[in-house]
Amino acid sequence: MTNTYDFGLVGLGVMGRNFILNVADNGFTAFGNDLDSEKVDALIKEGGNTKKVNAATDVKTFVSALGTPRKIMLLVPAGKIVDSVIENLLPFLNEGDIIIDGGNSFFTDTDRREAYLKDKGIHFFGAGVSGGAKGARKGPSIMPGGSKEAYQHVKPIFEAVSAKYKGEPCVAYLGPKSAGNYVKMVHNGIEYGLMQLTSEIYDVLKKAGRLTNTELHQIFAQWNQGRLQSFLVQITSDILAQKDDFTEADLVDMILDKAKQKGTGKWTSQNAMDLGIPVPTIDIAVSMREISALKDERILADGLYDTPSPEPLEKDTLVSKTEKALFFAFIMAYAQGMHQLADASKEYGYNLDLGEIAKIWRAGCIIRAALLADITEAFKENSRLPNLLLSPAFVDKVKETVGAARELVGYGATNGIPLPGLSSSLTYFDAYTSSRLPLNLIQAQRDYFGSHTYERLDRKGVFHTEWEK
Repeated sequence: MTNTYDFGLVGLGVMGRNFILNVADNGFTAFGNDLDSEKVDALIKEGGNTKKVNAATDVKTFVSALGTPRKIMLLVPAGKIVDSVIENLLPFLNEGDIIIDGGNSFFTDTDRREAYLKDKGIHFFGAGVSGGAKGARKGPSIMPGGSKEAYQHVKPIFEAVSAKYKGEPCVAYLGPKSAGNYVKMVHNGIEYGLMQLTSEIYDVLKKAGRLTNTELHQIFAQWNQGRLQSFLVQITSDILAQKDDFTEADLVDMILDKAKQKGTGKWTSQNAMDLGIPVPTIDIAVSMREISALKDERILADGLYDTPSPEPLEKDTLVSKTEKALFFAFIMAYAQGMHQLADASKEYGYNLDLGEIAKIWRAGCIIRAALLADITEAFKENSRLPNLLLSPAFVDKVKETVGAARELVGYGATNGIPLPGLSSSLTYFDAYTSSRLPLNLIQAQRDYFGSHTYERLDRKGVFHTEWEK
């Protein structure tokens, strides 16, 4: 077979098939590989049996079909499968060939694989891809990191297939090593937070406003025309209008309230703790998925305790407050994620450009939102901004909306409506903007029982007190 294909892709599930067809749509030839012959046949059929798209189950045939340096992207589940695919490819690769992991691999795995393949003369880098199956087909946000030299070979393809925001491609080289996978991990952590916050606001509107799904659909659709414009608000509106195929009910009311997870939110939370960066909105979003899994226990507990009947609120007032509170909390979720990226950049030597990251998130990805244009500008004005809350551009936005968040958190506590994401966002804000916290007492306690010492306000040095003398 002649080496004529520009791009190779292993893993022809929905994401992989859509991505490779996107590559072909944008003027490049692409060859796919999958062990499942049905997926191979499906790709060839969907590609219209043209010379632009082809596929095979055999690895040797696949690799031989690619022009050099070979550019091979993996869209397979994270973990051991990635290592297995790499080992299957290696016997047929030449020095200078490029492997790209487009899955949600844990960032330390990417560092390990890059070092392993570098010794063999093979370039390897991670490239987070966000946008789901539709994004892969029509234009995702792509977050590559690793070898800058290797990326240059793939850059024209990635820029062509990525989503566009006002004509600009939503892809950029982010940094060395596992920078791409790390940024995608934090992207997903923010995604967890935004989804949890949106679900809580939906719950308040339903319980406090007694609103129908039709009314909720209209409210979210209206919000999507304003400052809350975002992919998640948009699809929430769509979901609330969807009828069930099996009953006369709305589909959303028939879905079991147990949310699953694939681990990226948990990784974000765990790594933030390793770095010492507070991301409570993301933390609680992960915890709520875990609580949701305890369905049987929740049913039992519901029967043991009295829950207040929510006091109804006037509809227009409620809609106004929830819009402000959700906007406030969205800012907190992005602020926490960007703070984590800033610290990780220093810790792992990524040298991330946070403005560039916000820029490539403006279209294509799951957390795309109008707010990201403001975040891009904030970091453009101050590339070393440690936290969005310190940006003059965000001070007025927060001041105008934090009051509504306070009122809703108070309402939820009084009326038995759990609002952990909103509460955590508010607590984060109050703690971050407090010049004096009660942690002086904790330092005294630590010194009392463990002689861990403490610092003082009035003089430099480290001190210890014999508390029990």
